[in-house]
Amino acid sequence: MSQKTENTFVDRIIDVVIHRRRMVEKVFAVLVLLSIVANFFIPINYDLTEYLPDWAPTMQGINRMEESFGYPGTARVMIDDVTMAQAGAYQRQLSEIEGVDSVSWLPGGNAYLPESFLTVGDISDYYKDNSAIMDVIFTYGDSDPRTYEAIDSMKELLEEKGHYSGPAIENKTLEESISREMPMIMAAGVVVIFAVLAITTTSWFEPVLFLLTMGLAIILNMGTNIIFGKISFLSHGIAAVIQLAVAMDYSIFLLHSFTAQKQKGLSDEEAMAAALHQAVDSIVSSGVTTIVGFVALALMRFTIGRDLGFVLAKGIVCSLATVLILMPALILRFQDRIRKTQHRSFVPSMDGFARKLFRGRKVLAVAVLLVIVPAYVAQNMIDFKYGTSAVGCSEGTQSYEDLQLMEERFGKSNMLLVLVPQSDPAVERAFTEELEQQPFVRSVTSLDGMLPEGVPESFLPEDLTSQLHNDGYSRIITTLRTESESDYAFQCTDAVREIADKYYDESYFVGTTPATQDMKEIISSDYGIVNGISILGVVLVVYVTFRSGAMALTVIVPIEIAIFLNMAVPYLRGEELTFMGYLMVSSMQLGATVDYSILLTNNYLELRRRIEDKKEAAIAAISRSCVSILTSGGVLTLVGYALYFVSSISAIGDMGHLIGRGAIFSMILVLGFLPLLLTLVDKQIFKDQQRFEARSERLQKRIEEERIKRSSRLPAGSEE
Repeated sequence: MSQKTENTFVDRIIDVVIHRRRMVEKVFAVLVLLSIVANFFIPINYDLTEYLPDWAPTMQGINRMEESFGYPGTARVMIDDVTMAQAGAYQRQLSEIEGVDSVSWLPGGNAYLPESFLTVGDISDYYKDNSAIMDVIFTYGDSDPRTYEAIDSMKELLEEKGHYSGPAIENKTLEESISREMPMIMAAGVVVIFAVLAITTTSWFEPVLFLLTMGLAIILNMGTNIIFGKISFLSHGIAAVIQLAVAMDYSIFLLHSFTAQKQKGLSDEEAMAAALHQAVDSIVSSGVTTIVGFVALALMRFTIGRDLGFVLAKGIVCSLATVLILMPALILRFQDRIRKTQHRSFVPSMDGFARKLFRGRKVLAVAVLLVIVPAYVAQNMIDFKYGTSAVGCSEGTQSYEDLQLMEERFGKSNMLLVLVPQSDPAVERAFTEELEQQPFVRSVTSLDGMLPEGVPESFLPEDLTSQLHNDGYSRIITTLRTESESDYAFQCTDAVREIADKYYDESYFVGTTPATQDMKEIISSDYGIVNGISILGVVLVVYVTFRSGAMALTVIVPIEIAIFLNMAVPYLRGEELTFMGYLMVSSMQLGATVDYSILLTNNYLELRRRIEDKKEAAIAAISRSCVSILTSGGVLTLVGYALYFVSSISAIGDMGHLIGRGAIFSMILVLGFLPLLLTLVDKQIFKDQQRFEARSERLQKRIEEERIKRSSRLPAGSEE
């Protein structure tokens, strides 16, 4: 497409945006209403195991168990201040709650066998200090609303006597926490952004306009999530606030461009047309770099990255469309209100600050050189939590407190479901007995392991036997004396695998621990791939923008160093993170803050053409870019820390902390370190640009020559 054709297309779009803005407003109004309605029909998934690839051992086990036995939800319940007789009565009442399939407790009874067949071991594992602990199996899955209703009925029955833990409890805690905390986080984000924008703009109404535009973009993104069928709790929890913080730059840039054009004496519509021409390339380039960082997450084999990456990338697309198409109409509509609410600028001149910052560039460079290698090493040595319990049962939640109380009184308990082919009863009995002999095993429930020798399986009702034998498979419920995620838990699970391999050629393992092992293995290899591709993608976008390899590397270096420093801090502080924060924030930080580098670099190149001294050009570029970078980075920092301080969900809180701290590091390194790099590669940058311009001129000349040749061959009177 020729430049003329391209400009004609852009002109037509701008003409529609400006002169048919009432139609634009009506179209967006319809889309927003549809999105609001659609949002009510988007299910939220809280089960992390669903994001494991089908080839993962845990997924193969889950699929096999669903085919043979179903995959019901589970929980543990501890009842305080009860006698054994009262505990038995509670067990029967809990079993009768709709949505509860069975409640197991010893010595009061078992879900699968009559009491006469039970062999009671150490009763203190089940009743101690006037407290009883029971295992609950629900009729439906951990995240099913009917399971949540059953949990509410259990809590209503037990009142203050009850304490609860397990996957179903963790999922319910997640849902309740997100529903309760996200409005608070969004409110905090709106207040923070309004305060920052009120200081950095010159009209009290401009922040309202920014927030209105971003609010509509967020609604569009949330409603269009319906194309994915369902989204993860993580995307549901943070996408809106991240979109709000990251995409705010686009609307700020457009309004600033419009204001600058107005100061030239143009009419409102002329100024908007000129502002769109000036801003569209920068806004789209900025958006594309952010989209690349987010889309890189979609390459994770642990597909929650795909879920979050696509939702966030789509959010940027919605923001770009809203800013470039709807916001011009809103700016023109509310011009009178913007003028009436104007106030003086609260931002002082940044010239002195920029000069001082540039003078300290060498000190900062030395500091960067000293810490970059240790930071790179340290960020690869962080301790992580991978499993679902690290998300839904994180410190600060009621489920965490209940779990600590249960473990203090009864020790650790971790359910592991082992599926093996149904074979000779003697083999299953021998396998069960060997498991029971292991010091890390609390209990083993298998049909052949508990039936007295010589008693046929047909002696028992089918509704009991089908819980453990069905479709040619045996389900053996093993409870380990471990927490769900630790090196010791992994070792014990591996030991059970080794024992199973002695008796069976085929075995499957389902539970939090084997799922966590799979997540850890997959995610560890995902990180390098995702990070590498996100860097490569952003470098390519920057290269296309500046047509210089030296420039592309220069722009990316400060952000990568900021990422290393950000990720090294948790290791130095001895903190343990959930894996999602570490894996995803590096791509998010790259995509969201590389805009700062691009902005300062653009300003440097423009000023360098007018200022002969490259150091003075760098200082002027810092001064010109400082307010925009501090505004955008400040918003991202404050929104990130709002997530950190408000959310009780560790996965969301950790991500917020990393985003907020990462934005601080990115601002410091872009404003303090990038100008030094630009002056160092100054000659190479302009050589690359001259080389590109020369190639473009030669190409344009060949195109023109070819056009003339074609025209000379056409018959007289014809048109090309």
